[in-house]
Amino acid sequence: MIELGAIESKVVLSGYEYWLAKKESLGGDLVPARSDLDPLTEVPRLIPRMMLKDVRRAPLDFRYRLIGTALRTHMAQDWTGMWLSEIPFQSAGSMVWNNNLRVMESAEPLLARPPYVGPHKDFLYIESIILPLASDRRQVDMLMFFVDFIGRKAPAR
Repeated sequence: MIELGAIESKVVLSGYEYWLAKKESLGGDLVPARSDLDPLTEVPRLIPRMMLKDVRRAPLDFRYRLIGTALRTHMAQDWTGMWLSEIPFQSAGSMVWNNNLRVMESAEPLLARPPYVGPHKDFLYIESIILPLASDRRQVDMLMFFVDFIGRKAPAR
């Protein structure tokens, strides 16, 4: 498990705590299913910074199902509905692909801090938590993300 103190963003921390609470409600050994979650009513303030990806196992790929509004405004383009294999810098072998694969295979959360690539020059990196979801509570078939953009800190005065 990820140390809560290792998470810099309040959005990412809140999203992780939301997922942990769902996991604990299942006894702690099972992976929550998408049907266990109701973020629109339970954590509506996190929706703009939430993302969902479908997992396809044969052939292996990941599809952007939902990208929150705050995320779309900070991305190079809206990838909703696209498979990672269709995006050259996110296809097999990339950091994005490998992080998704790691969570799919392990069914364990991953805290990631990839460099920011997009239109906003004030962002240094992205902090995100990648969380497994499994309809059968064991085999991951969806990934849930909570994402924040970490900018340059103002110099101390």
